Amino acid sequence: MSRVRPATVVVLALLLAAAVYFLLPVVWVLVAATKSTGDLFGTFGLWSPRPQLGQNLSRLFGTGVFGRWIVNSFLYAALGALAATLLSAAAGYAMAKYPFRGREALFNLVLAGVLVPSTVLALPTYLIFSEVGLTGTFWSVLLPGIVSPFGVYLARVHANAAVPDALLESARLDGASEYRIFATIGLKIMSPALVTIFLFQFIGIWNNYFLPLVMLSDQNLYPVTLGLALWNSQTFRDPAFFELTVTGAAVSALLLVLTMASLQRFWRAGLTAGSVKG
Repeated sequence: MSRVRPATVVVLALLLAAAVYFLLPVVWVLVAATKSTGDLFGTFGLWSPRPQLGQNLSRLFGTGVFGRWIVNSFLYAALGALAATLLSAAAGYAMAKYPFRGREALFNLVLAGVLVPSTVLALPTYLIFSEVGLTGTFWSVLLPGIVSPFGVYLARVHANAAVPDALLESARLDGASEYRIFATIGLKIMSPALVTIFLFQFIGIWNNYFLPLVMLSDQNLYPVTLGLALWNSQTFRDPAFFELTVTGAAVSALLLVLTMASLQRFWRAGLTAGSVKG
């Protein structure tokens, strides 16, 4: 038997510690979602002596407004991520395959946009939207989500590496227009990267809290993140909101996990794309 090297043990220990660090809050939320308010503060965090998940879920969706917040979050995240993916694909493909003056300067500007935190842009975005009367509307949260500098960067890198110039030239010689080449060849080859862009943008929009906080005043337009924060602020006057907040957080996290799992095979394909040359 070969001996296990100390370096391997250290690496495994670090990976195990990282897994516990990231998974422990998720496990706590899932367990807490099965507790009453009394058990939430009076029992061990990772154990539920009297599970009441069904009752908590019934109360959660019985509010009516939580279902609306979930639908709002799906609309903001899905529509915004889809539009951002298509826009990023077009911009990245153009910067990768069409030489034009200022291309590198434009790409450097996109890279600079990756480094700017979204919270820094929230106030300028609010001021711009207030000038055109869009604050407090569905569009005030959706429109900023369709811009993804990271998506443009990833799309350009992937298009530059995965889309052969010879294939594009062959399509042009066959009489295909540039739009048809992009739609039938570019998007298909870039699809693994586009799934990655969609996932990152979907999660970013879903978890966004500050922009809806700045833009929205109508609770019926709230995403689930802002709605749960509203409930959490009311726990001091009604402890029952603890159950609603924790159960809502668990449902929100599970929906994200299901979204990631449903697109996992496409993401895995993107990680291995280009690793084997035929």
